[in-house]
Amino acid sequence: MQMSSHKNALKLLGCCLEFPLPALVHENAAKGVLRDDGSLSVANGGQSLLPWKTRLHIAKQLANALTYLHTTFSRPIFHRNLRSTCILLDDDYVPKLSNFSFSIRDQSHVKGDNKIRASGYTDPDYLVLLTRRDAYSNQAGGLDITANPKFHVSDGQTQIQTIVDPKILQEVGADGHAQQQLQDFLALALSCIQNQTEERPKMIDVAKELVRIEKSIFP
Repeated sequence: MQMSSHKNALKLLGCCLEFPLPALVHENAAKGVLRDDGSLSVANGGQSLLPWKTRLHIAKQLANALTYLHTTFSRPIFHRNLRSTCILLDDDYVPKLSNFSFSIRDQSHVKGDNKIRASGYTDPDYLVLLTRRDAYSNQAGGLDITANPKFHVSDGQTQIQTIVDPKILQEVGADGHAQQQLQDFLALALSCIQNQTEERPKMIDVAKELVRIEKSIFP
């Protein structure tokens, strides 16, 4: 309920008690759930690939919503279940964060509770939006962001060619400026999955950096 006033949270409209378990009623997000590969489902089982500008805008707004959770209330709220299935899009591709069932307020509990913080929940969404592959998967086509040494190479161009969704590379073409912005986005994503807590940026700093990246590409 506290998040219902935020434009990037799925608004809770009410609760229906006519079922064995109470059912929450939310606003309709017409575009549906963001898929694991950063696309949207369309009729006949197809998919709609989101352009780079839209993906970046989604990432910025989600960071804004999480910053709101972390900084607005007397005690920070931690979502702890951020993944593509918790993100819905409306007709204007505005992201709506949902599913706060794992959220808690006390940071000390976050540090001590490993039941939810499995490897599959390692801050995936920035890499999902950039790569159009699963953030974590043991199956072919998945992206193990913790084990693959290619994500730790020093050559920024190699990182882009290895990690970034080919559709994005095709979209930006040979534009050196746009490629630099992709590298900035990738550097930010990689900083968010460092093993040591002190090496990862705070969400408010992530949000600020995404604003800077978006403005530098699309003034």
